Amino acid sequence: MSRQLTAIVAREADGYVALCPELDIASQGDSIEEARENLREALELFFECASPEEVRDRPHDEVCAASARLE
Repeated sequence: MSRQLTAIVAREADGYVALCPELDIASQGDSIEEARENLREALELFFECASPEEVRDRPHDEVCAASARLE
């Protein structure tokens, strides 16, 4: 089964953190690409190991991302 999920990648200290807001799953890596790939692996493990109920109930149906400028 194929799913389309969001990955938000942010710089943190000396690496990157990748977050899937629909499932509240995160991972990290030394580069953007590594963080995204590690997040993909974490998501695959979630779908392999989680109960059918958690897979059904955990996703957030609506996710919005926005940036804000603070002065």
